[in-house]
Amino acid sequence: MKQPYFFLFLVFLFSNLTFSQSVDDVFPQKKMRKDLAIFKDLRQKANSGLYKYRTQKQIDSIYSWADNEIKYLSTYRDFYNLICKLTDFEGSLHNDTSLPDKIFQNLRKEKSGYFPFPIKWIDGKWLVNFENGEIPLGSEIISINGIPIAEIISSLYKYYTTDGENLTGKKIGLRTHFARYFRLHYGLKDQFIVSYKKQNTEQIETKTISGVSHNDYYKNFQNRFSKPYDQIYYVDLADNQKYNFKKLDSLTAKLTIYSFAMGDEKSKEHSEYVKFLDSVFIQIKKDNIKNLIVDVRQNGGGTDPNDLVTYSYLAQRNFQENKKAWISFKKIPLLKYYNINVPKIIRPLLVGKFNKEFQEIFPVEENHRFYQNENSNDHKIWTPNKNAFTGKIYLLISPAIASAGSLFASMAAGNENTTTIGEETMGGYYGHNGHTPLEYKLPKSKIITQFSVVNLEQDVPKKEHQIKNRGIIPDYHIVQTYKDYLKQADTQLDFVYDLIKKN
Repeated sequence: MKQPYFFLFLVFLFSNLTFSQSVDDVFPQKKMRKDLAIFKDLRQKANSGLYKYRTQKQIDSIYSWADNEIKYLSTYRDFYNLICKLTDFEGSLHNDTSLPDKIFQNLRKEKSGYFPFPIKWIDGKWLVNFENGEIPLGSEIISINGIPIAEIISSLYKYYTTDGENLTGKKIGLRTHFARYFRLHYGLKDQFIVSYKKQNTEQIETKTISGVSHNDYYKNFQNRFSKPYDQIYYVDLADNQKYNFKKLDSLTAKLTIYSFAMGDEKSKEHSEYVKFLDSVFIQIKKDNIKNLIVDVRQNGGGTDPNDLVTYSYLAQRNFQENKKAWISFKKIPLLKYYNINVPKIIRPLLVGKFNKEFQEIFPVEENHRFYQNENSNDHKIWTPNKNAFTGKIYLLISPAIASAGSLFASMAAGNENTTTIGEETMGGYYGHNGHTPLEYKLPKSKIITQFSVVNLEQDVPKKEHQIKNRGIIPDYHIVQTYKDYLKQADTQLDFVYDLIKKN
């Protein structure tokens, strides 16, 4: 009578031994090598962006390094960090490597070991972005546990992907998830020895502070000092909050677009947005506005054709969404690792529909690449709207701009009548990998890896100061000053106002 219960106990015990429950558990090197080989195979067969920013020699080299590195690794966290480094090295903001839900939920339950305070990059320094803590607000962090802050930040960049070799965008992720990323790279810490400088002094002070729970760090982040200034980046906006227009004086107006997530041509939200744009630019023409500030600093992307429709009101040329686009497969490869919650035996039936769509959208094969043809909607020629603005455009950009946001901003920045102000975007100027994400699960670690498979070359002009593997480089590099940070003032917008007055 006891045998069935004993058998069930063995099944339970075996299932819990074969899959790591904590990110710090021991993870066999044999399993690491199995998953690493599959991870590499996935990238080579499915990811058109593998060699977008890296040469084959560079990719081969980092995988050789990774294979050798495994002999020094012992834990699940070690292997996860290795996969994150490989993911980030490719250079695509649509790349993502994530922990299995069970492990991630266990992280969230951890009661101690996290750095307590949010930090923020201000004017070239990492500052404590929290008031009434053990370290004064605005103090510059010099080191944590004897590790220079520059070394820490460099080690954590792998967790937040951006296009090409962009670094400014990574600071967006680090200001949000610094404590979690520190924990994933360095492990849990009971205490943190922090060396810092208070504002307006060169004296280095040191204080030992206790680690907090995962949840307490995020409570502190929700109460960060800069929240009134940067909260718009973190909220789910209602339909009527995603854009606004304001006339500032008789010659100047400001158009702000926080997101392009407004649905496609069939959606009511898209239709309402088009009506908004039309009314705005009719008013601009009627009022003879000469200067238009276009603020997309918080725009992380969204859906087509909202980005293109918006640009049609600023364009002075015919344009298309991209000059070329391609994928690297005819049929989705390695289906047994495809992360879809159906039995492997019937996956080909479900994926068949997607394969047919891929083949219709990318019908032209050249050198093992599958391209769109001239009939693609992405190559549709757009013309400037009849009410398109022809005055002076002042485009405000930031590291938060990505995907459809960076496509729009790149096109606008390419205009001869546009002056670009702010910081380099995380989204690429000349192109990116986007549109269609594929998601796979590695069989041994259950780590989930996602990447967008369409390699795009954007329809933007070449610019002398625009670096190939980077985001949009502004004409005027303006960051929030320390003084304005303390006042919650907008340094970049104030600069634009002054620039308009001078012009």
